[in-house]
Amino acid sequence: MYDLIILGGGVTGLAAGLYAARGKINAILLEKNAPGGQVLLTDNIENYPGIEHIEGFQLGTQMMNHAQKFGLKIQYEGVEEINVFDDHVEVKTAKNTYNTKYLIAATGSNPRTLNLPSEDKYRGKGVSYCATCDGAFFKDKDVIVVGGGNSAFDEGIALTKFAKKVTIVHRSEIFRAEKYLQDLARKNPKMDFILDTEIKEIKGDDKVKSVILHNNKTNEDKEVPIDGVFVFIGYVPNSQLLNDKVELTPAGEIIVDLNMQTSHKRVYAAGDIRAGAVKQVAASSGDGVTAAINIMKKLRED
Repeated sequence: MYDLIILGGGVTGLAAGLYAARGKINAILLEKNAPGGQVLLTDNIENYPGIEHIEGFQLGTQMMNHAQKFGLKIQYEGVEEINVFDDHVEVKTAKNTYNTKYLIAATGSNPRTLNLPSEDKYRGKGVSYCATCDGAFFKDKDVIVVGGGNSAFDEGIALTKFAKKVTIVHRSEIFRAEKYLQDLARKNPKMDFILDTEIKEIKGDDKVKSVILHNNKTNEDKEVPIDGVFVFIGYVPNSQLLNDKVELTPAGEIIVDLNMQTSHKRVYAAGDIRAGAVKQVAASSGDGVTAAINIMKKLRED
């Protein structure tokens, strides 16, 4: 019986693991891939407090080493089933069954993609899913933002601080974004809009150079020179294993309180998987710390 099992080795899970290890509780982190999570897909991070610049892979590795220095046990296994009980949680992988007093779900979420082969090719080379993370790399460049909701407009407006021109491309003629965001965007001289249009292909050499735009009304294709493509069409939370175990939003995000506790007293959720997450490295780390500290308090009370 473990005191704590942490699911996910991204920055949230590693931050939680560091605090759990320093707190000398019996904890284990389960990760099916390499520690670091989404941060491994980011070439450069320049907005982590106190660190002016660091590569995503380097940050993930340093966080893992830091946690292991204090004795965090990391097991590389993918979780296949979770069962929750009043007094413990059962976690099953292909190899083992683990039992724990408390669980932190830190499996994150994945940006919804365009499902284009060329999108994967240029990820990190002009294709991005985070304006806050990567906007500064497109200073005085022309970029496209794909999407029609609040995130697309929020991030598009943020990009105008750096980019020379920001064009929002949306597959229909009606935006889902709140009206005040639409008004702000339309008043911005750096912003333009292309409606009833989707990206058919992303082209380039070692980085993005152009896109093929497909008009859904005329069925015409047009190649447009561009320096960057920012995709904001939603996120897919990795919460499937807890679908019927804890309370979720309609979008599948896990609902938590300020302590990161879910609707089940033995299950906590932190980072991008939780409702209201801002999906930033620093914030996700804080979520993991918050969850770990509150679980350690619970263990002392038990």
